[in-house]
Amino acid sequence: MPSSLSRRVLSAVAVAAVAALSLSSCAGSDPAAQGDGEVVWAIEGANLSAGHMDPQTSQLDVSAMVQRAVLDSLVFQEADGTFSPWLAESWDVEDGGGSYLFRLRTDVTFHDGTPFDAAAVKANFDRIVNPDTASAQAASMLGGELYAGTDVVDDHTVRVRFTQPYAPFLQAASTALLGFYSPKVLETKADQLKAGGPDVTVGTGPFELTEYTPDQDIVYTRNDDYTWGPDGGGKPSFKTLRVDILPEASVRVGALSSGQADVVTNLPPNLVEQVPADDTVKSIAYPGLPYSLFLNEKYGVFADQKVRQAFTRAIDVDAAVNEIFFGQYPRAWSVLGATTPGYDASLENSWPFDQAQANALLDEAGWTGRDADGIRTKNGQRLTARWIAWTPVPDDRAALANAVQSDLKAVGFDLQREVLEPGAYNEQYGPKTYDVTDWGFSGVDADLLRSHLATDGFQNASQVSDPALDALLEQGASTTDPAARNAIYAQVQQWNAQQAAIVPLYSPALISAVTQKVSGLTFDLYGRPLFATASVG
Repeated sequence: MPSSLSRRVLSAVAVAAVAALSLSSCAGSDPAAQGDGEVVWAIEGANLSAGHMDPQTSQLDVSAMVQRAVLDSLVFQEADGTFSPWLAESWDVEDGGGSYLFRLRTDVTFHDGTPFDAAAVKANFDRIVNPDTASAQAASMLGGELYAGTDVVDDHTVRVRFTQPYAPFLQAASTALLGFYSPKVLETKADQLKAGGPDVTVGTGPFELTEYTPDQDIVYTRNDDYTWGPDGGGKPSFKTLRVDILPEASVRVGALSSGQADVVTNLPPNLVEQVPADDTVKSIAYPGLPYSLFLNEKYGVFADQKVRQAFTRAIDVDAAVNEIFFGQYPRAWSVLGATTPGYDASLENSWPFDQAQANALLDEAGWTGRDADGIRTKNGQRLTARWIAWTPVPDDRAALANAVQSDLKAVGFDLQREVLEPGAYNEQYGPKTYDVTDWGFSGVDADLLRSHLATDGFQNASQVSDPALDALLEQGASTTDPAARNAIYAQVQQWNAQQAAIVPLYSPALISAVTQKVSGLTFDLYGRPLFATASVG
């Protein structure tokens, strides 16, 4: 494949179709070709060692990405968005989505020999919702305040209940965040799961975690007993999956070029041209919340809606994104990316770059004075906001931040940026003592907006509190008809476009490169590689 990257801006169905494509005609592993080969996978992974080895508690995409090898799920989400059996043989949706009855496989064991059964499902879900676990994202995907409990019906039948219909649950149940640890681990080593390691990160997956050196590498070894993969998948065709943690993207590309790595993920667009011409590049757009700026409505200058609106109009998003990301990432218009079900395309081009309008809005807000530096003032106060970001910051996002700061300075708005280590970041994020922060958030279901915009949402970085919006978000979670859900989430997106609580900038993609050594590699809907299907040539 040519080293240049052809960008794929995909519909939800198209994302799924790409995810289903393998890197060869081989759709899965060949049982006759079971060998002792090794695949080396180079990842960014800088924050895994900071207590992010547990997808049930971590909010980082990388946690779910690497632990997918170990943690199986109740169901598997197919390329077309439908669900197939995995650890559950079958299921019934009861009470209009108020409860889900799962009939479990009877032949599944954890890596430590413990049988997988209904009690194991309950133990994991109980752990996720236990306040002492401090789970945020996984607990939210398990319904949050809508979750009513998990009941053991018999050894291999389990019912998960909610206080009202909860439409996103099957999708949530297909992710590694609601994957399953051995009950023995939960009983004796639950406090070690965030750190992870051999005999701690114990699941039922196609690979077993056998070695872990923080900030260096993770070694996964084939589970030779594995026969319960999705769509009849059995044990992997190679023995060892070695994950090299290389935070610098240029180092990951170098490892690919030198033959030290077989698969590389999280490539920035500017380095794709450096991928060897014989290697294959995959770019799959992230569904979910685009990379965005979160304006704190209850702290500082962004309490004024006019200031927030002026902020959005003052930034030349198109120019910055096109220049910095080489036209490979599309500019975002909504708090849902274009590949996410429920995306409201009517918002496209609804808030273009307009310095004149930004200046007019700031004048209306009373910021009419200027100091010696040209920064606007009001009652002796400078128009200043403080943006906190968490390390590591990729070079392209640093360049984007510089562009945003420059554009804002042109209208007399001083935006100061602080790049902080995770601990220092959390000291400010917890009490919300900042003006701006930033991230993107992957998710196939629009219910992810509940965690970002509901009054009690665990990722409500903008400190939004609107009872009408809360009601909409709850309605979206409980509505099972797809068209009706889309209409609800269109209202949520339009609300944000007016209120400017979250400022979406661009929709990233997960860009991976794979050498010819590896065939049959497939990707999930998020663009994450699924190594159980791969073969080593």
